Amino acid sequence: MKTVSLPNTNGLNITIAAVISFPAGFDEDKQYPAIVVSHPGGGVKEQTAGTYARKLAEQGFISIAYDASFQGESTGEPRQLENPHIRTEDVSAVIDYLTTLPYVDNSRIGAMGICAGAGYTANAAINDRRIKAVGTVSMVNIGQMFRNGWDNSIADSDAIPFIQAGSDARTSDASGAEIATMPMAPLKEEDAPNEELRQAWEYYHTKRAEYCTAPGFATARSLNQIITYDAFHKAEAFLTQPLMMVVGSAAGSKWMSDDLMERAASNDKHLHIVDGANHMNLYDGEAEIAEAISVLAPFFEQKL
Repeated sequence: MKTVSLPNTNGLNITIAAVISFPAGFDEDKQYPAIVVSHPGGGVKEQTAGTYARKLAEQGFISIAYDASFQGESTGEPRQLENPHIRTEDVSAVIDYLTTLPYVDNSRIGAMGICAGAGYTANAAINDRRIKAVGTVSMVNIGQMFRNGWDNSIADSDAIPFIQAGSDARTSDASGAEIATMPMAPLKEEDAPNEELRQAWEYYHTKRAEYCTAPGFATARSLNQIITYDAFHKAEAFLTQPLMMVVGSAAGSKWMSDDLMERAASNDKHLHIVDGANHMNLYDGEAEIAEAISVLAPFFEQKL
């Protein structure tokens, strides 16, 4: 593995921190297929994204897990901004970097992500034809989740108060007050409304997977961009690349993978369901990750 700092390519004067994982027997004089791996909202490269990146490297790919702009070890102010448009652009910025590496075959670049990172990956593929194949795990379209709820039980129009909250946070931030924040997952165990989201708290805030650069919250001003964002915008026309989605049968977030399965223009799209798994099991469950990789690795091998 190699830790790298990616030069500013996203037009925001931000340096992206990343870790590249190499396959066994790596030869820098040869060219390899490469896969960009994007982390969940609130996560960092040292957590599940790094796990999947290493597993893919073991299967013969160059893989790169990175910290989103404004988060982790990447630069950018304000800290913990979760602007989905920038997070989508981050995927392409990482690809910009990969294309400069002589050992990466630019015609064989794929992208995958977990949770919100998967939604951002899908959106990046809609925008960026350099992405030749798309993989997702426990995918979340962050706009849908924030405006419609974890279980898709809230109408779009009922999310207007959240847009107002984001607007108010911007006013507060502009006044010089302390930056307003919001949780990306429950910050306390008692805040979790169900067992699945209790596991999200456990993942980010206990020894299960907590990491010092992942505080678990975002700037409240991010709501202005998140609520109206659709990671699948124009997927019906432009998401034509091969698509492999992995989701647990018991995941409350499964409806978002189902939505993209229906909407994507691709004629080569597949939904692999991990029986009995919930959203969080696919982050760090040994058996669940093994099953996901057993599907994703052959998919990328065939399509890249």
